Formats: sequence, C-alpha cells, structure tokens
Amino acid sequence: MEIIKMHGLGNDFVFFDRFYDQGTAGETEENYPELARKLCHRQFGVGADGLIVVLPSETADARMRIFNPDGSEPEMCGNGIRCFARYIYDKDYVRKDTIKAETLAGNLTLHLTIEEGEVKGVRVDMGEPILRPGLIPVLAQTEPVVGAKLEVNGQVYQYTAVSMGNPHCVLFINDYAKLDFDHLGPAIEKHELFPRKTNVEFVRIDSPKEITMKVWERGAGPTLACGTGACASVVASVLNQKIERAATVHLPGGDLWIEWSQDNHVYMTGPATYVFKAQILDDKLA
Repeated sequence: MEIIKMHGLGNDFVFFDRFYDQGTAGETEENYPELARKLCHRQFGVGADGLIVVLPSETADARMRIFNPDGSEPEMCGNGIRCFARYIYDKDYVRKDTIKAETLAGNLTLHLTIEEGEVKGVRVDMGEPILRPGLIPVLAQTEPVVGAKLEVNGQVYQYTAVSMGNPHCVLFINDYAKLDFDHLGPAIEKHELFPRKTNVEFVRIDSPKEITMKVWERGAGPTLACGTGACASVVASVLNQKIERAATVHLPGGDLWIEWSQDNHVYMTGPATYVFKAQILDDKLA
C-alpha cells in the first residue's frame, strides 16, 4: 500500500489514492474510518491529523473525502484541500491552474499558483459563510449568533458561531497564558449547544489586519493549523467589528491570508507541502 504524507502549515494528512481504482461509477466499499484510526495513530501508525481519500467525481475534477483520527468524517478541511489540489495536479489527474473539487461541503474552486511547473500555493474559494443557527448547526435563537453566552464548567463565555461547511465556535481572548486550552477545547467541542459537535477557535486580535488563532479541532484535538477555522475566525472577527475584511491569520504552524470578499465568499491562500512517500508493509495497517 503506497501512501503520501503532506501538510498545510503543520496540519498533516495521509493520502489514500483511489482515483483510478474505481472509475466514475462510484467507489467500492471501503472501511475508511478504521483505516483512518490505524494510519493516523502517531505511535502505531503513520501519524496524521487526518486521512484524505482521493476519488473520481462526476460533478468536479476530483472528489475529496477526509477522515479524522477518531474515524469521523468532517464535511471539509481547508488545509487538507490545498494539499489535495497540489496532489492531483502533481499526479497529472488535473493539469490546469483552476481545479474544481467535490467535498461534503459542496464543490469548491481552487486556484493554483504555479511557477516553473511547481505548485507554490493554493487559493481556495471557500464559498459563503453560513450564519443561520440551524445550518451551522447550533442551538441558538439569534441570527447571526454573535456574542452569545456559553456556559462551560461553571464559567460563562461569549462566542460567535460560523459554519464554513463545518461548524465553528469562536471565542476571543487576550492572553493565551491564561487559557485552559486542554480542558476548555474538548468541553466546547462536545457541548450540548452543538448537536454535531464543533471546532473551537480561540482568537487574539493583534491589529485590524492581523489575528492569532489556536484551534481545537472536532475529532482531532489540538492541531497546528485549521483552514476552515481561520476562515471562520476572520468572519467572526468582522462580525464583532474587530478587524477589516482581509487579514493575516497566525497559527502555530504558520500564516494564512483570509479575505471575506464583497461577493460574500471567503478566500483562503496558503501553502501545501510534501512530507514523504512510503510503502506500508504491515498488513495490520493496510
């Protein structure tokens, strides 16, 4: 079993390529959740924040499915889809600088920056942010859910809820040193207000064009970067009148450039990098 590992700002993924194995009639039955649990384990597997399955598509150039280390399947992954775009370009599955990718969050448009035949970066049209509570989903009465109250472990916090095809709960903080990240992150992820759980972003405002973000990802825990989380954080920061509509987002693994354009679409620009290529020889993993 051949695998390739890639990362976007330290948010790392194992690729499982099924593009040519199945044709356009549809994928064969695979136990992707179990494969994700095995391959993503950092002691007994390859180690990754997610498993990306590359598939053919009848509505786009290619289809991406992603599975968390716990086997759950999120709708989308911003860092993952940039890696996906570079992967299918480099494999010659789609040899052009504008790619359509099918995801559970819909079909997305990806613009590749190519220099001397090499992909140097990817700009993703992430679509319009979803602010209706029932579609995020979050059990709230106001629309949009901005500055709402959230009680966790006996403390009350203010949060803003946004979906970028997957749910996000954004909290603003002033000092990361005072943040009980390891307890607050998982408690909010599984809070009863979020019927499908949620990603959790803790955001510090640095300037009108700059924020810092730390993320607890649904189904994965702490990661070095989250592309959809960076988009949701910029949207939430704009809704709370804290920044302008385009900003640099600093994450533990590096920076992303996020624009909430006047067409109401959110655009994310960032890198996609290879880690290694290998053969899995252990039949317990494959």
